Amino acid sequence: QVQLVESGGGLVQPGGSLRLSCTASESIFSIYIMGWYRQAPGKQRELVASITRGDSTNYANSVKGRFTISRDNTKNTMYLQMNSLKPEDTAIYYCNAQHPSFSSSRFWGQGTQVTVSS
Repeated sequence: QVQLVESGGGLVQPGGSLRLSCTASESIFSIYIMGWYRQAPGKQRELVASITRGDSTNYANSVKGRFTISRDNTKNTMYLQMNSLKPEDTAIYYCNAQHPSFSSSRFWGQGTQVTVSS
């Protein structure tokens, strides 16, 4: 069972930056599609950004130009650099690993809270 552990959340003022990290217990980045999701109170969980094993990236329109997803395969760690943060970015952010061929092979982290407020 793959374990994903997020870190880096916290409280930041509007316009500020945070970097989230997700470390996997196994070397899965060469296979799995890795992604960041978020869920705000009263809303559905939504995809924020994803990265494939070929380094193709995808972003939600709401974060394009502000967030950057990346990974370090040698550290089994994925990152989400978040700049120009807005109050509407406030949510619990979850790390996700999805096998590209087997939909049942999917793992989630426990989540990390990001709060953007003055």
